[in-house]
This record gives sequence, structure tokens and C-alpha cells, in this order.
Amino acid sequence: MKKVISTDLAPKAIGPYSQGIMVGDLIFLSGQIPVDPATGEIVTGDDPIVTQTHQSMNNVKNILESQGLSFNNVIKSTVFITDMNDFPKVNEAYAQYFQGTYPARSCVQVGKLPKGALVEVEVVAHK
Repeated sequence: MKKVISTDLAPKAIGPYSQGIMVGDLIFLSGQIPVDPATGEIVTGDDPIVTQTHQSMNNVKNILESQGLSFNNVIKSTVFITDMNDFPKVNEAYAQYFQGTYPARSCVQVGKLPKGALVEVEVVAHK
């Protein structure tokens, strides 16, 4: 049986999908772009890729926490970036959210992301 996961502390879905789905002990989160849930707008900042990576990770964090979970529960992540030259900065920001063991991860460059985002992060977590 699957359960829809939703929280107001992360951006609402901008299409026909859920923020996340729980099946048994597994939680599959949809990709989170760097949208501020309060404004519905992409964040920018002095270094846009760093600011956007932190916002995407915070959106993931808020969805996980809505289910009593943390990044310690994440077993797999996928990071999508629009410029592979940003890889080192994304790695540095991403690493700050994990304590101890990192999850398995893929990182790929894509042509374009929704709303002109520079980064998107999706995760699978285990309860």
C-alpha cells in the first residue's frame, strides 16, 4: 500500500506528482528544485549554485522531517545539475547535510530544469 507524503514546509508540486510516496519502509521523494516554499520562487544569492543546492537540500530535509526522518535515513540520491563545472561546489554544499556514511549517489548534467533551476535533488530513504 502506498502513502502520499506532503508538507507545507517544502514547495508544492508544480505538476502531476507528489512530493513523496511511502511504500512499506521505503520513501521515494520527488526531485526538489531550489524553490522557497514561502514565496514559490527560485532562490538566488551571491553564488547561485551554492544557494540553490542548499535550498534543494533543505526542501528534501523538510519532507524527510515531516515523516520523522533525517538525512541519516537516505540510502540513495540523485543530483541533477545544468553545468558539470558546478560539481565541486554542489559536492561541498551537499556534503554538509550528511553525518557519517554518505548514501549511494548519481550526479548527472541535464540540459534544463524546471523554472530555470541550476540543481535538483531527489532521494530514496529507508524508515
